[in-house]
Amino acid sequence: MHRGLEQSLPHSLLDDPQLGKQVALNLKRNRAQDATEAMEAAVAAYRFEDCQHSAWNPEQYALLWGTALWHESSPSQRRLLNQLYWVAYYSQIMSAEIATIFLNQVSAAGLYAVEDFRPICDSLDLETRQERAHIHAFKTIGEDVEHRLFGRRIFTYPMRHPMTETMVFADTNGLRTWWKGIQLRAFTAMAGNPFLGSQYLLIRGLRTLNGKIVQHKLSQYYEHHTDQANAPIPAAISWYHFSDESFHFHTSRLVGVEVPRVLPKPTSFERWVVNQGVAGCQRDHYHFSSAVNGIFWYDPALYRPIYQVLRSPAFGLDHGGAMQMLHRCFCEDSEGVQAAAQTHREAVASYRLFVDSISWLSAGNREMRHMASNNTHRYLRTNRQAYARFKGQAAALERTHNLLQTARA
Repeated sequence: MHRGLEQSLPHSLLDDPQLGKQVALNLKRNRAQDATEAMEAAVAAYRFEDCQHSAWNPEQYALLWGTALWHESSPSQRRLLNQLYWVAYYSQIMSAEIATIFLNQVSAAGLYAVEDFRPICDSLDLETRQERAHIHAFKTIGEDVEHRLFGRRIFTYPMRHPMTETMVFADTNGLRTWWKGIQLRAFTAMAGNPFLGSQYLLIRGLRTLNGKIVQHKLSQYYEHHTDQANAPIPAAISWYHFSDESFHFHTSRLVGVEVPRVLPKPTSFERWVVNQGVAGCQRDHYHFSSAVNGIFWYDPALYRPIYQVLRSPAFGLDHGGAMQMLHRCFCEDSEGVQAAAQTHREAVASYRLFVDSISWLSAGNREMRHMASNNTHRYLRTNRQAYARFKGQAAALERTHNLLQTARA
């Protein structure tokens, strides 16, 4: 902006030279280390036959790791559980990135109205392009695995609208899903406001903070692989994805936490909107999952897909055996349950640290009180109650399974 001419807003990113340098440096480094081409090449070279006999993640990152299923599985079944963790985990990440593509552009539209904010908008444009490559990679491999192994979707889904419920397996119903869609549309309409546009990045940072921790561990499998040239391609994609997301998280921190100091102070209404967004993040991340440690899914919503995995030829359990295994995995304490609860506690601590300096958040949001109120006792009680209800639905699953078996025969 030219200081000698009238401006619509008196604020500029140039008012904080240090912040401006940080934004420019983050954009420069993201451009220099952009993994899009490498990821696209990896997806093009992917063949399930080339990597089906290898783990894709560190051992602990496997579907239902540390539960009865894990302990009683053969080496080949454990390898499959490891691969299915990759499919399930990145199905959730893909859902979040579909929403991110849309909301990045909405926020950029609001922030671009402020003088000299182009570097931030350019960062969001670059990230949007990278997210499209990520989604293509996760969708291509996840769907291929499920088609080969099950002939049906288990954790994947058809392409989603950005206003869809972001959590793939959530504690929800038709009314809650409808109401959440209304809230998302309302926030989208308001995100043209520069402050609220910046605060989308605050909420984005919160929602991806735990993912950053988990994805770093997933990426290390490839990073420390003794033969990277022949490492399984899904592991390489985890590494490329983490490389991009490290910069995305830094953008979230810069824009969500630092940029507001060069914007007008938030109004009471703007503060209320942001607090509602953070409260929504707490609700979404209240649960933890022993099925997919690191994704805060509502495990009772996974009873059906896990049942289908157990009935598949890979595990070959009959109806009674599958139901018994579901109970042992989700309704009894285990190493897997404790590991998932520990990940949840680590997330609460990191979320608190991330928003500690945000003066416009309520004490309940800064302290993550709602999210922190969950524990293993509540988790197991919830799962047991849901299992009692699920037993009534399981007869229909048994009939469907038998019909599919007959059709294939």
